[in-house]
Amino acid sequence: MSEPRYDALIIGAGFSGLYMLHKLRELGLSVIAVEAGENIGGTWLFNRYPGARCDIESIEYSYSFSEEIEQEWVWTETMPAQPEIEAYLHFVADKLDLRRDIRLNTRVTAMAFDAADAGWRIDTDTGVRFTASYVVAASGILSVPLEPDLPGMDAFDGASLFTGSWPKAGYDLTGKRVGVIGTGSSGVQLIPVVAREAAHLTVFQRSAAYTLPWEVRPLEADELKTLKASYPEIRAAQREHPVGAARLNAFSVLLDTLSQPPIKSASRAEQLRAIDEHGVMGALAWGDIFFDIEANRMAARLYGEAIARIVKDPATAAALVPTHPFGCKRPIIDQGYYETFNRDNVTLVDLRAGAIRAITPTGISTEQGDYGLDVIIYATGFDAMTGALTRIDITGRDGADLRQIWQDEGPAAYLGLAVAGFPNLFIIQAPGSPSATTNFVAALEQHVEWIGDCITYLRANGQRTIEARPEAQQEWIEHTTSLVEPTVLAHPSCNSWYNGGNVPGKKRRYMAYNAGIPEYRRRCDEVAATGYPGFDLA
Repeated sequence: MSEPRYDALIIGAGFSGLYMLHKLRELGLSVIAVEAGENIGGTWLFNRYPGARCDIESIEYSYSFSEEIEQEWVWTETMPAQPEIEAYLHFVADKLDLRRDIRLNTRVTAMAFDAADAGWRIDTDTGVRFTASYVVAASGILSVPLEPDLPGMDAFDGASLFTGSWPKAGYDLTGKRVGVIGTGSSGVQLIPVVAREAAHLTVFQRSAAYTLPWEVRPLEADELKTLKASYPEIRAAQREHPVGAARLNAFSVLLDTLSQPPIKSASRAEQLRAIDEHGVMGALAWGDIFFDIEANRMAARLYGEAIARIVKDPATAAALVPTHPFGCKRPIIDQGYYETFNRDNVTLVDLRAGAIRAITPTGISTEQGDYGLDVIIYATGFDAMTGALTRIDITGRDGADLRQIWQDEGPAAYLGLAVAGFPNLFIIQAPGSPSATTNFVAALEQHVEWIGDCITYLRANGQRTIEARPEAQQEWIEHTTSLVEPTVLAHPSCNSWYNGGNVPGKKRRYMAYNAGIPEYRRRCDEVAATGYPGFDLA
């Protein structure tokens, strides 16, 4: 079955896809969005596990392109939880009448560039084939959960739940013996909530996390009114801020550490004063920890001392101390995480002291012993940045295979927007974009607007195709890599989804652009203003 040809097809209907659809419709293009899920929302549709929450303030984790949406939508908390973000996206979709151009329950399985037609043929799991001049992949950087590979998973007699595909109706954990595997962002958010519901919670920790304790509170009506009146100033400040979020957030706290004194020259009394006054966050507020691995390790030891002041059991406190460099993973907002391990109904199993042998019919067997469970929750991370696209058979010019190229050569894209060998394919937040180290909404808005302007330029100048040049892509890789080389992010012990180190067999390369959104925007705007050097237009 074939659909009429469209000017553009968008993959995904989350934050990025919805704005891209609106933008291209505004420009007069015929456009369709296809979404694998049963509804819109992207990451915020599937990650509905208990405790799921954004780490950017609500008024900044929102679209800036519509004053009407800004003023009409009512945020209820300083940092929004998953249900509120999902509701916000539904509000936007209805406000802009986007649903009529979105095909739900439609997964792209393959797409191939047709040079003679200067467009793409897109196959889906519904049997419908679309054709489009341009494809915009708005498929998300955290949309493909890593599937655990543990013996015996299918043999478990209890319930198996996954944070990345939580049941829509929820799941009642009351009175249950629950095991959680994983203590990354999802696990850290989930664990305090589950502990309050379960009869007993056993946490299977693969890698201890650094967390940032954070107060999340309701927004008062007068406060929200004042914030809405200040939106022009807030948005202007966002545009100038490196992470695209000018108000207090985890990233701004980390940036502030760069201006602090170095830990290596701090006295013991000064180090202790830092955790006396600021707890675990005080252990990390030193100006040299991002550039000096020994300083980073000193901060980690101090962080362990701060944990020991919270967690009563010394062995548990010691097991919760991370071994990877601070900063090499995205900061995690903490709502009572460490305090949770003081509960009588919570047990920590540090898998560094003995790994999981197998999932059994009655629970989890480890080298440290066996644990009987009624429910196992897998919070095992994502195949980030590239996972959504490598699960599609994407064939570019002359048979170029995107999956194979990224596997052999490493994830790469020119400007974090387009890949050499794949004409007329734009990727929102591809490798080499600000994406993971910023306020995602601020970063995606820049991408959407740049793509819209680019397509407008091509159409106005009678150009049918645009394709990144290999040499320009290589120069961009070298530039983005140079930004992290002087930091602990380049240290061999830094394994995270930022560099693919969490995925067995994935080619290791740091995938984010770390010079900040303003500098990134300047470089992208310069390319556009000078006729798109680094691209071939035809």
